Amino acid sequence: MTDDPDSPAGDALGGEPSGPAAADWAAAVDAVRRLTPDARVLLICHVNPDGDALGSMLGFGLGLRTLGLRGVQATFPGPPEVPEPFRGLPGLDLLVPAAEAYPDPDLVLCFDAASESRLGELVDRLAVTAPTVVLDHHASHTGFGDIHLVDPRAAATSVVAEELLTRLDVPLDAAIAECLYVALATDTGSFRFDATTPEVHRMAARLLATGIRPGEISRRIFDTRPFGAVRLYGDVLARTRLEPAAAGGHGFVWTYATLADLARHDQRPYVLEPLIDSVRCTAEADVSGVLKQIAEDGWAVSLRSKGAVDVSRVAVALGGGGHRFAAGFTGRGTAQDVVARIRAELDTALIRTVDRD
Repeated sequence: MTDDPDSPAGDALGGEPSGPAAADWAAAVDAVRRLTPDARVLLICHVNPDGDALGSMLGFGLGLRTLGLRGVQATFPGPPEVPEPFRGLPGLDLLVPAAEAYPDPDLVLCFDAASESRLGELVDRLAVTAPTVVLDHHASHTGFGDIHLVDPRAAATSVVAEELLTRLDVPLDAAIAECLYVALATDTGSFRFDATTPEVHRMAARLLATGIRPGEISRRIFDTRPFGAVRLYGDVLARTRLEPAAAGGHGFVWTYATLADLARHDQRPYVLEPLIDSVRCTAEADVSGVLKQIAEDGWAVSLRSKGAVDVSRVAVALGGGGHRFAAGFTGRGTAQDVVARIRAELDTALIRTVDRD
């Protein structure tokens, strides 16, 4: 995640998060129902899309098709490459490269993007006269767009997407359900994270009732990776560092992966996304971090917490965003430079938490 910190909401400010207002739900439903069958509808998710971004967007796009809308496009900024684990998702035929997306759509819907910066070259689509409906669950959402369906209490953006589909009277079928299930499962860590509430399981039950096969989906999404990625993980995990005194004594464990690592093992950047799970299991650290090199002096940073530290405060302070337990930002400099900034902000975040309490 590389969300901007401007006007963060809910948890990121220390207040109680709140969901969409009734007026926003009504406005979103009205915006869709006003569309004619040939209307140009553009769905956008964030750069380097993950399971929640793609699953929510494609599931909702398939739902729009059931309403008779023929001109639905889905896209994301950057290279039009879908990560391997998600290449079996239904609805991939909705995808078009960013360069081919409607320049003047009749309606824009954004998924899982907490700030405009996450939309890259597609941000100009928000400047058209068409309304923009934003579906998101990040506490650090900046408030861009016209109609805000932003619920920091939701475990995934797919929760918001399913609710809007329900309000549009779109019945769940297996294709829509598979997309939403992948989104829900990925953002809850296969239903292991603290965001896994009773309502999350009730939603999963509704999706499973359509006949989708969770075992097959989980093997494809979570339990399959190239042999080169396994070797790459070995190299990267071998340089992991544990700092027990960091984060006020709660502990900080981190590692980094370089572009040279990827090239040496002939791997694409997406294979690094699950790496944080191998680091966060360290018993001696509450906070974990993985730095993934994206340029000579640029790093995509993933942060996780087991609960003692609010990593969204760290990420927001460093130009990113996210949630209490999972957040991220883009860092500049050497890996050691970026880690030093994280280390300093961890202590600052703890001071802020004490002041709030």
